[in-house]
Formats: sequence, C-alpha cells, structure tokens
Amino acid sequence: MKNLKWFVSLIMLFFVLSLTPVAAEVRLPAIISDNMVLQQGPGAPVWGWADPGEKVTVSGSWQSKPWRTTADSDGKWQVQIDSPKNGGPYIITVTGENTITIKNVICGEVWVCSGQSNMGMSVRGCANAEQEIAAADYPDIRLFAVARKVADQPQDDCKGRWSICSPETIPNFSASAYYFGRELHQKLHVPVGLIGASWGGSPAAAWTRYQILEADQDFVPIIERYKQAVIDYPENMEKYKQRIEQWKEDVEKAKAEEEKPPRRPSTPLGPGHRNSPAGLYNGMIAPLIPLAIRGVIWYQGEANVRRAWQYRKLFPAMIRNWRQDWGRGDFPFLYVQIAPCQGYGKGGRVCPELQEAQSMALSLPNTGMAVTTDIGNIKDIHPRNKQDVGKRLALWAFSKAYGRTLVYSGPLYKSMLVEGDKIRLFFDHAVGGLVARGGPLTFFTIAGEDEQFVPAQAIIEGETIVVSSDQVPTPVAVRFAWVNNAEPNLFNKEGLPASPFRTDDWPGMSFEKR
Repeated sequence: MKNLKWFVSLIMLFFVLSLTPVAAEVRLPAIISDNMVLQQGPGAPVWGWADPGEKVTVSGSWQSKPWRTTADSDGKWQVQIDSPKNGGPYIITVTGENTITIKNVICGEVWVCSGQSNMGMSVRGCANAEQEIAAADYPDIRLFAVARKVADQPQDDCKGRWSICSPETIPNFSASAYYFGRELHQKLHVPVGLIGASWGGSPAAAWTRYQILEADQDFVPIIERYKQAVIDYPENMEKYKQRIEQWKEDVEKAKAEEEKPPRRPSTPLGPGHRNSPAGLYNGMIAPLIPLAIRGVIWYQGEANVRRAWQYRKLFPAMIRNWRQDWGRGDFPFLYVQIAPCQGYGKGGRVCPELQEAQSMALSLPNTGMAVTTDIGNIKDIHPRNKQDVGKRLALWAFSKAYGRTLVYSGPLYKSMLVEGDKIRLFFDHAVGGLVARGGPLTFFTIAGEDEQFVPAQAIIEGETIVVSSDQVPTPVAVRFAWVNNAEPNLFNKEGLPASPFRTDDWPGMSFEKR
C-alpha cells in the first residue's frame, strides 16, 4: 500500500511538471560565438533569444558595467554595446536563466564578403596556393563561412563558426576575401573579421529581399519567371534526369577517347534553387543582420550578363536594400567589376554592358569598384589571380572606409569634346597622366551618326586621349574595350587599369531583356 501511494505521488509530480513551462535557455546566433571579431566602436549589437520577459545581462571583460535588457513577447532581445578600440582577446558573458561565455573575442574591422563563384573561389583553388596557404599565419584575422542555404523567408540564424586564420583553416576560404582582409590587417595593423557568404552561379535577385523585387515593375519579370519555373519543375526535372544519363554516357565516351568531358547539365530552376528570388538573401544575409560591420565587398555579375540593362537598376537596388535592412547608414559597399571573357561570345558585347552597369553603381554614395581587365583570363570566367583583386578592393577601402589619401582607382571616363574630326576624352583618376602599357592604345573604336563603330587611333595627351579614324570624318561617339574578350592596355601612372566605357547611350544588346 505504501509503495502504491509513492507511485501515485510520483505520477502526479510528473503530471504537474509537464504542465509547468520549462525556462528556455538564453541562445545566441552562430555569428556571435568564440573567436569572433567584434566591430570596434560604439553601437555593436549583441542579440539572441530567451523566454518572453526574461531578463538578460551582457558583460564584456574590458569594462565593469554590464548591459541589461528584457526579452520581448517573441523571446527576442538585443543590447547595443560599446566595444573598445582594436585589441583583445576579451570575453563576453551573456546571462539569463543560464550563462553563455564567448571566449577569445577580438575587436577590429568586420567585413561581409559576398557574391557568386569568383567570390567563392578558395585560396586552395587560386594562384600560388601552396605558398599562400603555408604563409597564412594570422591569428588576428578571423574567418566565418556562412553555410549555403536557400530559404523562402528571412532566417534569424545560420550555420557556421568563427575560426582563426592559419594554414589549416584558410585553404577553403574565399581567396578574394582573404587577400582583401590580409591587406587591411597588414596596412592598418588591426584585427580583421571576414564573413564569407557566396554561392556560385547566383544572380543578384537571389541576394535581394523579396519585397524589393515585387515592388518594382522592372523586377517583376524575375518573380514571374521563377513562378513559372516552379510550375514546370516536375516536367523539367524529368528531362534533366534524362540529360544526366546521356551526360554520363558522354563522359565515359570522352574518357575512352581521351577527350575533354562535357560539362554537367545545370539543375533546372525550381523550389529551393539558389537562383530563386530572395532565396539567398533570406538564408545567408538576413541571419547576419544586425551585426556591426564596417562594410561589404562583393564579387558577382557573371550570372546577370544576359540582362545587363536590368542590372543597371537591380544592383543599386540590392545595395540600398542591404544598407536599409542593416540600419547602419551608407556603409562602404565595394565590388569587383567582372573581367572580360570570350566565354560570353567572342564578338558580343554583353560583358561590357554588365561592366557598364556595375560602373553606374558608383553614383551611389560610398561605393567603390575594382577593375580587373588586366588580371582576368579571357579563356576562363574564373581568373585565378585573386591577390590583386584583394589589393584593389583594399585601395577603395583605405579611401572610403579609413580616410586615407591615395590613388585607389584607375581612369574612369568623365566627358568628351568633339574637336573637328577627332574626339577628346577626359577622365577622373588620371592625375599625372595616362599610360599605354606595351605599345599603342588598343580597343578604341569610333562612330558617326550611323552608329557604325570602326577601329580608331587613340593618342594620349597628358591626362586626356584624342581618338580619330580616317573612316569617320564627323565622329559623335567613342567606345573603349567594348567587346567580351577585350584585353586593353590603358592605365594611370599608378598602374591601375581603366574601366571599359562608351560615350554614347544607344540601346545595347541586353536592352529588351528583363
């Protein structure tokens, strides 16, 4: 009888406990964790989740006074902490019903590094890999690789972890990001945090919030194409499976005949595809917000070359979108202008049209563009020289983010003046004169009112260029490097290349494509 009473009491206790809410532990997002770099200066958010109404205390080992807050009705909490000037290591302690200790935190400069495959290319896969990996011993450079994820709605967390830069951790990290961060670290003598968030083949719309796309009629076709692709997905997937089987046979045949195997067919657009509008913004960028950052570096555009005219508007919209959602003002947004490549079609002009669209984004405040016409590979859309990419992005950062006085850009076309049968061109970033590397200037063309461009003679006169052709007695327009496989040789005195340009505004090859 006594045992029975004990058993009944035990069951009742379990019943009562099952009805009693269990306090949720305080949680933090993956980006706030051991080994992180905290952006130096005031207003660095630390945030997470707890029970609604739960009191949360955040303290930093660099000061005695903690920050306190209370979780809201959704269980979310956030404090704005003031981080010290570069240095560390420090400890951040978060206390609620439980305690979380974040160790080995350093304060410095944090940059998000995003885009498609050229940003994603690893140190292991780029030039001088063996030597670069062996030398990558930088304890004050920290790396965070955001796990690739497509999501239908903005996510509040991602997968990933901070690691200390070393020969063991650097091989698979973004080469462009690493060389950029290394340049900052060596020149500024501060810790640097690099957050890699990239996915090969992804268009800009995938990195843009859905509401931005649906609110603009010029972007609605992007959404409509995706909706139709979802409808057609089952049928297209069956066709894809058939192509894969044929591809496997072709690969075996190529091996037997010692020929280059064909490329694997692309997966059809559909649910969960990396190209879905806003999919990568939701899964890989939204989880980082509102982390305090200094700025963004971006290497993307190849996936948008066929719709370069649309990119004129889409790319700036994406930049404004990120700045608005982060709520940190017009932080530096520095990007790489894609390199020329004959893979877009040797005689075509879609590449320079995309390059033009990228250059137009310089009209936004606090943007910068690293030109790569001289360090690309016209036979490969993925040039391996990412060291110079990082250095050129860093030049813009030194100017835009850190206020240094230096030459940070190659010549950018400014204006033109018709002088009889010649056209004189004027440039920004040409102080001290222009340079034709390796011989006469190349890839200049000129046209009259008939819009028929012919090869032109271009001569440097100080900080200007005079362009002419015997075939065009009355010129009205000049173009430079206006072909997919251009390898031009115009530089400024500092050795930075000129961006492709044109003086006309005639509709391009991608004008009708939305």
